[in-house]
Amino acid sequence: MKKFIIAGNWKMNTSLKEASNIANTLNELDNTQLSNEIIICPPFLWLEPIKKIISSEKIHIGSQNCYYQPNGAYTGEISISMLEELGIEYSIIGHSERRQLFYEDDELINKKLQALLKSKVKPILCIGETLEERQQNKTFEIVTTQIKKAFANINISDLDKITIAYEPIWAIGTGVSATKEQAQEVHLFIRNFLNQFYNSSAQNIKILYGGSLNDKNAEELLNMPDIDGGLIGGASLKIDSFIKIIQIAENISLG
Repeated sequence: MKKFIIAGNWKMNTSLKEASNIANTLNELDNTQLSNEIIICPPFLWLEPIKKIISSEKIHIGSQNCYYQPNGAYTGEISISMLEELGIEYSIIGHSERRQLFYEDDELINKKLQALLKSKVKPILCIGETLEERQQNKTFEIVTTQIKKAFANINISDLDKITIAYEPIWAIGTGVSATKEQAQEVHLFIRNFLNQFYNSSAQNIKILYGGSLNDKNAEELLNMPDIDGGLIGGASLKIDSFIKIIQIAENISLG
């Protein structure tokens, strides 16, 4: 049985009421019929109230970012120990919006990954190429570089704690998803690269697809052999669409 991770990244969206409505609706899912892992990543301000609402043991809470220092004069940042105190289980790092809009580089992402692997919070590491890089046939080069730099000085025995999300930047929030063949090609390349350079230590790393994944294309994408789930943006804010994606993943798992 193939196991998926279905993760929703709410980004800088939702009022507390809207976030609470999504969480309450997810609570209504029948736990006995869920075999896959569901993660929701609300804005920082809503982490604690949403954590209190979620009662289903199959639904996990993640943050959209974190900082690698445990404390200090880092105005506006959130430490991993703060996330741990709230019982937050995952943190997204390296999202293309953090890389592009906030100028986070591979070295900073590596520091965050190292810090997360010393904590109870599991990292979801985002990688992916721009449209220009894809047009220049640099996709494999870009994702290889991003993985190598993120994994620098990482203990090989910790690799099974990492989830990778391949997010082609040209497909994020554009409504234009990679075709199932394009997504599968890159996922297979990433898996083969991990197996080649990190051997069996990387065999349990799940590779999610992100980039305008929705309830219309989820079935064909999740049926690809090397796609282990989705990191979902806009569709995770539409509760009916998000539940449909969860149900599609369940059907594939049980099928």
